[in-house]
Amino acid sequence: MQRFLGSAGLHKDNEPSVVVIKDTNALVIHALDDAASRLGLHIGQPLANARAMCPDLRVFDADVVADAKTLSDIADWCDRFTPLVALDPPHGLFLDITGCAHLFGGEAALLQTLVRALGRQGFAVSAAIAGTSVCARTLTRQVTGTIVADGGEAEAISRLPVSALGASEAITTGLRRAGLKTIGDVASRSAHEITARFGARFSTLLAHALGQGDAPINPRKPLPDYIVEKRFAEPIATDTMIAMTLSRLADTLIASMEKQGKGARRLEAAFFRTDGVVRAIMVETGRPVTRSAVIDRLFRERLDALADPLDPGFGFDMVRLSASRTEIVVQEQRDLDAHVHDNDELAALIDRIAARIGGKRVVVHLPQDTHIPECAVIAAPAQHHLAAAMQAEWPARVESEPPLRPLRLFDKPEPIKVPFATVPDGPPHQFTWRRALHAVVRVEGPERIAMEWWRQDGKQFTRDYFRIEDAEGLRFWIFRDGLYEGEVFDDDGKPVPPGWYVHGLFA
Repeated sequence: MQRFLGSAGLHKDNEPSVVVIKDTNALVIHALDDAASRLGLHIGQPLANARAMCPDLRVFDADVVADAKTLSDIADWCDRFTPLVALDPPHGLFLDITGCAHLFGGEAALLQTLVRALGRQGFAVSAAIAGTSVCARTLTRQVTGTIVADGGEAEAISRLPVSALGASEAITTGLRRAGLKTIGDVASRSAHEITARFGARFSTLLAHALGQGDAPINPRKPLPDYIVEKRFAEPIATDTMIAMTLSRLADTLIASMEKQGKGARRLEAAFFRTDGVVRAIMVETGRPVTRSAVIDRLFRERLDALADPLDPGFGFDMVRLSASRTEIVVQEQRDLDAHVHDNDELAALIDRIAARIGGKRVVVHLPQDTHIPECAVIAAPAQHHLAAAMQAEWPARVESEPPLRPLRLFDKPEPIKVPFATVPDGPPHQFTWRRALHAVVRVEGPERIAMEWWRQDGKQFTRDYFRIEDAEGLRFWIFRDGLYEGEVFDDDGKPVPPGWYVHGLFA
């Protein structure tokens, strides 16, 4: 049976305070504290009415972006209790604590620990534990600290007002007008009657709140394949202790994966500070890692290269190491095959460089089956495409022939000025590039390359490429973009001369 902890919170303050947001050209209450709630104010109430009831009301403008960031930070902190944490915007969280409560002394101790810790950080928290997430959320809107036993959801919420369900204002008003003021009153009616009057979505919400099924939560992060962690009675802050902890966790993680013949491809170390700040560091590997020494070395490289160094603050009270991506380890003959050793050393070198400067900056080039020059090669992360790069087949160069493609190819072709050229498909006699005039003395071409009509909308024209040498011995790869009187037209439909570009330089 799954167990869910629902929580919602605002900043604490002794004076009545509300947060307002603009809705249909009017300011309405978006959130309020307990002091304002005791005065009879409620979410959705116009600010003018609220001020009439409480002239000393403190009003703050809603900052949706900042609220979302704060909620996300709290969710990161809640990862210490369970890896299955889901957002319940705008102010709530869901924690799936199935099988986790015993680690904290039971459900009551876990609930008390969470509420007290967030309270020390300046939040007023309403939390509840129930067998369904909807029931837990419903309880947090009216009572806090409630723990509902399995099967007791209907009884726990029967006396709560219908507004606790969180349905739309129209449905809540309709229920009250029908004389259904509590959730128990609504539950006493038949399901088809409620569905016919208020819709299937509300009926499903009511059923979930009563413990009759539940919608799955959507965790912020996927559950790692393997996870190990270390909690500290006294927080640690020194680099030596952090390194020792990671090394021991790596040993435990490798031992767990080894039992199932797995190796880690993506690893994440999370550091939980005593003040609630969580810092996560991730490393990836090109091949499944089966040795703790490799994990230890990669994280040392990553920590040493951080632009924003790991700040322990008042210390870390928990360190977690998880393998979010694993693969089955394929056994290879390593004693006699020198190529296997070379590949291992190359993969290890790429992993270390990637851990220091980032995996996207270490690339290999792979050929593509296309005639378009700028698309014939792609740069791919070396960690994930090393094997493909080693097996890639590149076009062979013809002996005693000049290269067909330049050594340096521009990412974006640069325009050149051509005063005149032999038409319809001849080369220019001279051109200007980067304010320098080049007289053409030797030409090879044209090499006509048509664009892939099945991948573009017809806006790219046919190109005629030329290998050109100027009077100073410089060799260029230029092309004419479009055919004379065939593809390039002005707004009136009249043909215009196509453009010329330089695409690369030969050695």
